Amino acid sequence: MKKLKISFYIFLITATGAFSISGTRIEGPRYASYSHLVMAGYQGWFAANGDGSQRGWYHYQGRGGFYPGNTNVDLWPDVTEYPKKYKSPFKFADGKDAYLYSPYDESSVDLHFKWMKEYGIDGVHMQRFLGEVKSASGKRHFNKVLESALKAAKKYDRAISVMYDLSGCSSADMAYLEQDWKELESIFKLSDPKINPTYLWHHGKPLVTIWGVGFNDRRRYTINDVNKLVDMLKGPRNNVSIMLGVPYFWRTAGRDTDKSPLLQELIKKADILMPWAVGRFDSKTYNPQILADDITWCKQHKIDYVPLVFPGFTWGNMHKDTTIYNAIPRLKGDFLWQQIAGAKQAGAKSLYVAMFDEIDEGTAIFKTARVAEVPINGNEGFKFVGIENELTSDYYLWLTGQGTKWFHGKGGYSAVKPLRLQ
Repeated sequence: MKKLKISFYIFLITATGAFSISGTRIEGPRYASYSHLVMAGYQGWFAANGDGSQRGWYHYQGRGGFYPGNTNVDLWPDVTEYPKKYKSPFKFADGKDAYLYSPYDESSVDLHFKWMKEYGIDGVHMQRFLGEVKSASGKRHFNKVLESALKAAKKYDRAISVMYDLSGCSSADMAYLEQDWKELESIFKLSDPKINPTYLWHHGKPLVTIWGVGFNDRRRYTINDVNKLVDMLKGPRNNVSIMLGVPYFWRTAGRDTDKSPLLQELIKKADILMPWAVGRFDSKTYNPQILADDITWCKQHKIDYVPLVFPGFTWGNMHKDTTIYNAIPRLKGDFLWQQIAGAKQAGAKSLYVAMFDEIDEGTAIFKTARVAEVPINGNEGFKFVGIENELTSDYYLWLTGQGTKWFHGKGGYSAVKPLRLQ
């Protein structure tokens, strides 16, 4: 416990952010630091025909519509527990209709946060795609999902933060991000612990993530554009902490990284660094020494470091390419646990899990159908990739929860994947 004497008052700051002034307890943020937390990314971008969003089968559909043989998603959600379900154009082998959920429904988001609590996952970073919220329909959708998530986070005591994704943006859009953050502050009062007690803080300020800086994939904005944005957000007008989402090989300017020295100068301004690992390795090429060296660099520059772990990767339907189903196999959870153990043993204090609900690229940890339980995806060789038949639909939630316990300091865990006894 840290004690500060200021103008005859004693301020006592606890690990949860609560503090007292002359013995009177005043509540601060419940989650005052990312340290020792395991949080997932939350897309929340799906929509269903008839859910009120007026976006049709958004993100479920492929180019030109949503029908057997034409979809963007490789995994099929297990919708058993959803209060609201929507009949899709797909059917099972026995002719029964296949249903989907929509995060535009508050009940769906509530269920997801309920699962987080049940399986012991600390919370989520709410993805906010800047290119989408510039439109009226996109902003309405993501604001509705965020409103539901903030309510559920408070109800189930889960950490929550906003994570901006710059994909598809241009230099001209950077100022819009600051404007959008101010609008969210005005609408939802994100930095007010009385209203949003579980919003995630770090280094004494509410945390905002900017994802997508330093990649060498011909983005239409520059490192300098993001540098100016970070200065605006960390300045007195906004006063937030920043987590930066950067390429996996940021430190060595490797294969996914812009080689400009400006990137590392920008990184030094961040409070937290989170390199993007999805698709960068499989179980055979995973190298935890990269994390250890990253952590050493970050410690030298007084930056916190959060490694990303993911259960597997598949995006055959999005690209209409049957050769990339299960491009990075899950291996019944072995691959995910390999990364959790590698991060822990490399000295990481926290984790970012990609993703809670990402079924487009097959990284989702929430409940999804098994191989024997997925609908038929047309008759041209396309399919839905189920999780392994030997597992239950909640297995990856459970396994992530085990990793969370390890990062919370519970003993008994090692590089050997834990055995589920029930």
